[in-house]
Amino acid sequence: MLNKYARAFFTRVLTPFATFLIRRGVSPDTVTLLGTAGVVAGALVFYPMGEFFWGTVVITLFVFSDLVDGNMARQLGRSSRWGAFLDSTLDRVADGAIFGGFALWYAGGGDDIALCAVSIFCLASGQVVSYTKARGESIGLPVAVNGLVERAERLVIALTLAGLAGLHKFGVPGIQYLLPIALWIVAVGSLITLIQRVVTVRRESAEAEAQAGAAEPGAVASGAAESAAESAPSESAAAEEKQKSQEQSQEQGSEAAK
Repeated sequence: MLNKYARAFFTRVLTPFATFLIRRGVSPDTVTLLGTAGVVAGALVFYPMGEFFWGTVVITLFVFSDLVDGNMARQLGRSSRWGAFLDSTLDRVADGAIFGGFALWYAGGGDDIALCAVSIFCLASGQVVSYTKARGESIGLPVAVNGLVERAERLVIALTLAGLAGLHKFGVPGIQYLLPIALWIVAVGSLITLIQRVVTVRRESAEAEAQAGAAEPGAVASGAAESAAESAPSESAAAEEKQKSQEQSQEQGSEAAK
């Protein structure tokens, strides 16, 4: 849902920066790779140590590369299947690093197995939510639903509340509980989104099969009509041959009688 409103705004804001990179000869793929590397480093270096504020700052600086590279590709007229594939693939890597960082914290210094499990569920469900849409579209279905919590919502909720929770180390009391709240929100929202997409694919699949089944009788009837039309000339020709044969027999009989 946030994609609809936020992407257009940040695209306009980041367009001058994208233009600057183009003038310096930087390619969109380079921005994609560097952005992902920055997110992974910020998540897997700072989060396992409980440094949620600084980790979020580093990740936020790099996460906007997802908008910058696309902006650059459009300005250069280089939008391609490869660019889309690379961008989507590395998005999954970045998401896995963020929630993997949370899981490592709760498995170690955070010492909370339940929240470690929730973090892992957020990581896995985020990957599956993206897969369901991609897989549905690959088999020819529109998958006409976005769902409650898409990638943008997952990142905004998790990063915002994680960054605020990190202020606990600066003496802000009670704020550390915002991260567990964020993880539970993302987990429940991702589960709902997954169900929404699975139900949508099931419905669209049934509709597509029903339409295909309804089209088959018409195709059979059309084939029968074509066969009948093709056989009609041959039957007419056979009748003409039979008539000629009878006439010749009559002529031969007349000659014999003479």
